[in-house]
Amino acid sequence: MAVSATLRSTARSVWKPALLAPRSVQTLTDVSRRNVTSQQPTIPPPAKYGGRHTVTMIPGDGIGPELMLHVKEIFRHACVPVDFEEVLVSSEASDRDLQNAIMAIRRNRVALKGNLETNHNLPPTHKSRNNILRTTLDLFANVIHCKSLPGVATRHRDIDILMVRENTEGEYSSLEHESVSGVVESLKIITKTKSLRIAEYAFQLAKEAGRKKVTAVHKANIMKLGDGLFLQCCKEVSASYPGITFDSMIVDNTTMQLVSRPQQFDVMVMPNLYGNIVNNVCAGLVGGPGLVPGANYGRDYAVFETATRNTGKSIASKNIANPTAMLLASCMMLDHLKLHSYASVIRKAVLASLDDSKTHTPDIGGQGTTSEAVQSILKQIRGSAINLAQSEAFDPLGFSPNSPE
Repeated sequence: MAVSATLRSTARSVWKPALLAPRSVQTLTDVSRRNVTSQQPTIPPPAKYGGRHTVTMIPGDGIGPELMLHVKEIFRHACVPVDFEEVLVSSEASDRDLQNAIMAIRRNRVALKGNLETNHNLPPTHKSRNNILRTTLDLFANVIHCKSLPGVATRHRDIDILMVRENTEGEYSSLEHESVSGVVESLKIITKTKSLRIAEYAFQLAKEAGRKKVTAVHKANIMKLGDGLFLQCCKEVSASYPGITFDSMIVDNTTMQLVSRPQQFDVMVMPNLYGNIVNNVCAGLVGGPGLVPGANYGRDYAVFETATRNTGKSIASKNIANPTAMLLASCMMLDHLKLHSYASVIRKAVLASLDDSKTHTPDIGGQGTTSEAVQSILKQIRGSAINLAQSEAFDPLGFSPNSPE
């Protein structure tokens, strides 16, 4: 059933992700076909006095704290008009600490987040802190952009895939119980409302990004009701986008096709668990978890982090973590805040630094350190300082003629 013009006119707006290549940020349409109510559009937080923005920073576990220090260092050198409200939350944080973090995100509406470890040895009553953040803030769309990067040797080249993962239900609903001793039931929740919402997001993103094809990933041949509903919702939404080719693929075949011929994919949309698996596969295809940024979008809030959500606990404090993914995530955040000039300068510096193999960290086959990689990026930023200073959006004191009042 096509979406009517009336539904589209009352649709809620969320922000589309900024991709690796600098592009203008435009609004997306999010349609819920059953309960569409008039909502205020999501906009970046208003800049405070002097054109500065406040962003919640959650360093997280593992390599998160050290990477956040480098983000702040690079922002300082690029004179980015952002102030961070740092909230310390770890995998062992109390419920009170977690609620403080959620309150800070609600206050600032934007966050940059390190990964929080979820220990599978903890009792069943312990809920994933990452999952609580996503569901409480209704960050329904997890978006990552897997793109082949310059200077990084990989088996496949010319990869450019946008992945859209439903972020709030599916296997991550945390509904498990032991029926009788030795028999555990784990519920996978798929709803029509949320399936339509994520499908609409994916198709509208494809349209705004100039993409030609959307692939829905599913297992409807086995889970005929749950994944069957998700697939049907994707088909229903696709009817409203005749200019975009729609196809579907079973998840196990998807992983094989990704590692053999990833160039066939353009935009992919999938339920929660499949999205987690496919995101990690795609990150591996372009060089690993240290290279790919990610974002979580909702109607009111946006949280930016690395795409694969692993903490890097084994390499913490060794000065060998790759800062690329976190820095590119911070660029996505800057684009979300409409600080495009700063995002462009930092993104170009990060990508240009990858051309120097001497600063490659061990995860991409080099022997460089985190500090050396960051210094290379800072050198690139200093080299473009003249161009940045000439930009109308730049002011070393943080004042900008384009800043919202």
